[in-house]
Amino acid sequence: MYRHVPASKGRALVAMSGGVDSTVAVALMVAQGYETIGATLKLRSEKLDLSTDRSCCSPQDIEDAARAAAILGCQHMVLDHTIDFEKEVVDRFVNAYLMGATPNPCVDCNRLIKFASFFDKRNELGFDVLVTGHYARTLYDPTLKRWLLLKGRDHEKDQSYVLYNLTQEQLAHTRFPCGEFSKEEIRQLAVAIELPLATKPDSQDICFIPNGKYHEFIQKYTGHADETGRFYLFKNGQDMGPHKGFSAYTIGQRRGLGISYSEPLYVVDKDPRTKAVYLGHNDDLMQRYLVAHSVNWIYLSNLNTTLRCTAKIRYSHKEAPCTVRSLDNGTVEVLFDEPVRAITRGQSIVFYQDDYVLGGGVIATQGQS
Repeated sequence: MYRHVPASKGRALVAMSGGVDSTVAVALMVAQGYETIGATLKLRSEKLDLSTDRSCCSPQDIEDAARAAAILGCQHMVLDHTIDFEKEVVDRFVNAYLMGATPNPCVDCNRLIKFASFFDKRNELGFDVLVTGHYARTLYDPTLKRWLLLKGRDHEKDQSYVLYNLTQEQLAHTRFPCGEFSKEEIRQLAVAIELPLATKPDSQDICFIPNGKYHEFIQKYTGHADETGRFYLFKNGQDMGPHKGFSAYTIGQRRGLGISYSEPLYVVDKDPRTKAVYLGHNDDLMQRYLVAHSVNWIYLSNLNTTLRCTAKIRYSHKEAPCTVRSLDNGTVEVLFDEPVRAITRGQSIVFYQDDYVLGGGVIATQGQS
């Protein structure tokens, strides 16, 4: 499929992460007739250089991207956004955790750093489109007069969840060529054009936190020991003893509590004022209602009535049917048909109808309607 052809369709700026997906995206755009240049973000300063072979955005990834661009005959540039990344992503993540929320830094990074910086560079240099290796698709609907975001055809690898903040302007000028393929097909294409990254593992950890040790990272990053508090039973308030630090626990967590009890206990709530962590049974994690803020709509310009759809309350969550109603100031309330497990403040909720992403927001509260 890959072949050099005269550039005729325009100029494409490809966000190259150093992985197989964005590298194949370059090849696909060249094959379609685009003049293509790759760009990679430098996001981590020495303070955050904690890379493992499972994380993204490492210095090695930048080298891999430059090498792949050379193989494909494309220019490559590095955009330094280390200060922005620390301020807009890492600081937000740490502050949210200290306030008892569990944010998704990949959503913030896509919105505040990656798409913002790449679009600035696209506009500055006059490129026609921005291209990324995400498994998602776009489509213009002439009836709605809107650009739409769809899941990638490979639902197992679909990444539309982290893209719900894209604006109409961004969707109109973004292409996701990998979204038409399965992951296995992308790897096969990489092998066919003899890319050395064909077998490179996918990143899995949060890029600035090696091995998922959030509590340890937050203490090192802030230079302060975590604030301790008490465990309490959710049902009756029984004091269950001290915990090791407020940011060490997330909603739904079972392991690492250090509590001996007759039945399995899970973290079901956290109080940032008192640093109390509430424990309960699995049934206590099952809820139907939440309120979300900072909502961005894609399929419609605004929500003026109730909406029936499905929703995901975290990246790996299975979609669940629900009803969405608009409130004030860009917030919505969501009532699921059946209880869902571990609704968590700070995570994103994304709304779907079949393959279409309707929009999404950030979970603010959960509980009973």
